[in-house]
Amino acid sequence: MKLTTLHGLEEAQGVLVRRDPLDMTSLPESVLERTREAFGEGVSPAQSVVRMLEDVRRQGDFALRYYARLLDGAELADLRVDEAELAQARSQVSPELYQALELAAQRVHAYHQSTMPTPWLDRQQGLGELLRPLERVGLYAPGGSAAYPSTVLMTAIPARVAGVKEVVLVTPRRGAEALNPAVLAAAHIAGVDAVYQVGGVPAIGALAYGTQSIAKVDKICGPGNIFVAYAKKLVQGQVDIDGIFGPTETIVLADDTAQPSFCAADLIAQAEHDPLATAILITNSPSLVERIEGELDRQLAAISRGELARQALERQGRVVLVENLEDGVALANRIAPEHLCLMVADPWAWADKVKHAGGLFLGEYSPEVMGDYIAGPSHVMPTGGTARFGSALSVHHFLRTMPVVGLSSRDFQALGPAAVQIAKAEGLSGHSGAVQIRLDSLAAGS
Repeated sequence: MKLTTLHGLEEAQGVLVRRDPLDMTSLPESVLERTREAFGEGVSPAQSVVRMLEDVRRQGDFALRYYARLLDGAELADLRVDEAELAQARSQVSPELYQALELAAQRVHAYHQSTMPTPWLDRQQGLGELLRPLERVGLYAPGGSAAYPSTVLMTAIPARVAGVKEVVLVTPRRGAEALNPAVLAAAHIAGVDAVYQVGGVPAIGALAYGTQSIAKVDKICGPGNIFVAYAKKLVQGQVDIDGIFGPTETIVLADDTAQPSFCAADLIAQAEHDPLATAILITNSPSLVERIEGELDRQLAAISRGELARQALERQGRVVLVENLEDGVALANRIAPEHLCLMVADPWAWADKVKHAGGLFLGEYSPEVMGDYIAGPSHVMPTGGTARFGSALSVHHFLRTMPVVGLSSRDFQALGPAAVQIAKAEGLSGHSGAVQIRLDSLAAGS
């Protein structure tokens, strides 16, 4: 297939169009109709989110059961998944999948363990910094065809490594269907303490405000649809959140040493997520583009989600031809993509030149898909250019720093007069007095 081709940095200025992940103005009519059926005429999708959150805040478990029945057709006697169902999940997935999840968990744990920061205390300076993990974290896992056991590992394990005391998972039950066994198996492997069979906006409300069955958390992590994302935004401040994520995106930066079949496969892997996923090829090799485009047709025909991937490539897929790799890296830095894959000769030599990317994948045997599942870092990464100021989910997101000040009387005596001067300049006489009274005491005792 032919991809839309742009030439040079100037033509590629808007190559990755920024979408507001919370923009509800273009929701399909089917979603709008369902909102009207559930909440009545005149209630917008955004207003329905506010209503559900308020209902959960005021009515707790009653609202959770009501919305589970209304939106998911589920009659919930118990909100918490019992231990028997959790134990049964292991036997419901293949041994090969369970072993793969265990291997992924081991690698994710090892990676995040190696990134743990170190607290420090210097009694001589009278300064230091202590680290304190969050007490309780809530994870959200979508249900149905969008269930991702890998995301359970990628969110729960960094929290556990950071020392979070309690990790709970919420995931919706659809009617009388069983919960996704792979998600439950991943929760067991990752050491999740409890699983609750509620989803959507009400689940976010339960984690943010607490109910009779679900205790309030300190942070909410995990992907969801636009309603879930909007709910997370609304409760931010009541609790912390991992972020508001838009459609996923990958840039493959390749030169003429790259394998066309590998490049095509990586573009398709990104595009098959959903019709809004973005896959971009940046290269200084026109001949590589021709070979990749030929590979796309062949590979798209061979995969089950080929038509979906084709739609995404036709809508958002782009090729940018640049004069040289320096221009390619400059463009990637300008875009700040979620994923940047360097399919070039000696990719490690270019790593220092990359300033803005959610995750960096070096060489033909480090495709972004390995990061999705098993490499080690969390695959929860900033999208839509937010990699300019955001980072991939890590232990740091589950830790708080606590500065320590323990000055000696000698250091206080040396620093106090400057503190008095600054306090007086700010018109805070109580502040200056709290220092001066100590300075006077020390002077009287000398």
